[in-house]
Amino acid sequence: MAVNRTPVLKRCRSLDLDPTYLGYTKKSNRKSARAGKKMSEYGLQLREKQKAKFIYGVLEKPFRNYYEKADRKKGMTGENLMTMLESRLDNVVFRLGFARTRREARQIVDHKHVLVNGKSVNIPSYLVKAGDVIEIREKSKSLQRYKDIVEVTAGRISPEWLDQDLEALKGTVKALPTREQIDVPVNEMLIVELYSK
Repeated sequence: MAVNRTPVLKRCRSLDLDPTYLGYTKKSNRKSARAGKKMSEYGLQLREKQKAKFIYGVLEKPFRNYYEKADRKKGMTGENLMTMLESRLDNVVFRLGFARTRREARQIVDHKHVLVNGKSVNIPSYLVKAGDVIEIREKSKSLQRYKDIVEVTAGRISPEWLDQDLEALKGTVKALPTREQIDVPVNEMLIVELYSK
């Protein structure tokens, strides 16, 4: 599997992105070498796409597949794309506060710690549906790892489209998120413009 090994803060700097959106508390005081330089229209569109891919940890081919699925659905393509990315299982685990970062959430899903409606699912890109119940399996709940994670994420506010129970390490998807409920600083219209060329 391809893994992006670029340091997170360095990547955040180049994309002009706040690391808190990824769950990191560290800040970088350095400025990007390109800061202040004017960017072409294509450059801006490309940066928005890279930002979305980096935040959700999706590679180019699956990202393009998401775009094509979003394009076929009814409604605005950009909003459909953001809703699909937001309803990935690894992202939902992160949003529920069962992981400190999306990368950690992906690993938790990979290692079969997550149950969806009582069944073990180890596919980070699994798309959840409204009414799905996501929980950490019984054997893993007592692990020190989750006690540490809950300590860190307890202050994090869970989005309104999710029902969270940190004590039981369980959550329910009340409804799929709308674009207004997604707090990711990505201009999806630029991504749609880039792909529709």
